[in-house]
Amino acid sequence: MVERVIAACDGAAKGNPGPAAWAYVVADAAGVPQRWQAGPLGHSTNNVGELTALEQLLASTDPAVPLEVRLDSTYTRDAVTKWLVGWKRNGWKTAAGKPVANRELIQHIDELLTGRDVTFVYVPAHQVNGDPLNAIADKAASDAARRQQAAGGTGADLPEPDPARTAPARAARPASSSAGSSTGSSAGSSTAKKRSSGGSRTLAARFPGTCPCTRPYAKGDTITKVGSSWGHPECAGAHA
Repeated sequence: MVERVIAACDGAAKGNPGPAAWAYVVADAAGVPQRWQAGPLGHSTNNVGELTALEQLLASTDPAVPLEVRLDSTYTRDAVTKWLVGWKRNGWKTAAGKPVANRELIQHIDELLTGRDVTFVYVPAHQVNGDPLNAIADKAASDAARRQQAAGGTGADLPEPDPARTAPARAARPASSSAGSSTGSSAGSSTAKKRSSGGSRTLAARFPGTCPCTRPYAKGDTITKVGSSWGHPECAGAHA
């Protein structure tokens, strides 16, 4: 019986868009890293980096061997496991009738996945005691994006992940006597989660990111659930 290969892939873009790169790390069936690779992408987006990382990983592994791919990009995971079928059926158009972003990359990934036994496992990024392979791929991609130089090696010279930062505990807010007023002008209401006109929950982004439509959003922008990711409220219907 052929043992599966475990791997992780990640992309990075400093500024999104900005200096970008991709990276992957391949481990054995026990999760012990064996080799890694990273490459620059010039000025590009985080989503292109994430997709290219998966493309390069698939191209560099034996299609006859089962593969477990760990990744922290729900966009990449959902693009190839959920949305791809509908995009093909719709002539590579989204539900909103717009051309699918990063189409050529996704089409090539689809070709590389054909006939293969590949399992995708989502792992949260930048977590204390998080997935070690994801942390290595994240560091390799970040370094390659910053330096714009290709890199690679074996399990003996792995990139050293940066320590994950824990969020400081928040002090409890005092209750406001006007929190239940109909004017909604209380101190508590300023931090309350809002609702979009369609009824979906919206909130202010704590960090900059990229919507599944591939357009970025900034810290503080209003975002909502778009598929299984977060993005612009107006894009929610396209992935409903």
